[in-house]
Amino acid sequence: MGFLKDFKAFAMKGNVIDMAVGVVVGGAFGKIVTSLVNDVIMPLVSIATGGVSFTDWKAVLSPAIVDEITGEVTKAEVALTYGNFIQQIVDFLIIALSIFVVIRVMTKAGEKLKKKEEEVVVPEEPKGPTQEELLTEIRDILKNK
Repeated sequence: MGFLKDFKAFAMKGNVIDMAVGVVVGGAFGKIVTSLVNDVIMPLVSIATGGVSFTDWKAVLSPAIVDEITGEVTKAEVALTYGNFIQQIVDFLIIALSIFVVIRVMTKAGEKLKKKEEEVVVPEEPKGPTQEELLTEIRDILKNK
């Protein structure tokens, strides 16, 4: 029972729940960025590279063997698909850049908010008499006695 109790205490902590939400949102964000890369950015890059997409780039180590009579592939091609690796690097760089921009904007907004809180002027209490004025009053009272 101790193990289950400890696990429940761990799972119900705010940090764990926040982390779980972050993982889910991060997964969804990753899908959005992957779509941005695959559907928007890479077609533009493809135009710049002469119509070839990164994912098509490969080094064939062993070509496919095709049966001449039936046209069926009897042995599949063996290739290093380094274009797909380049695609994943581009995805990562765009995701990293997006996260950096979001964090930077949040940090700048937090700094501005903190500066505004520091700039709030607390009204000063009315000042009392100075030390010289008090001494003068004391002297006058003592003279009158």
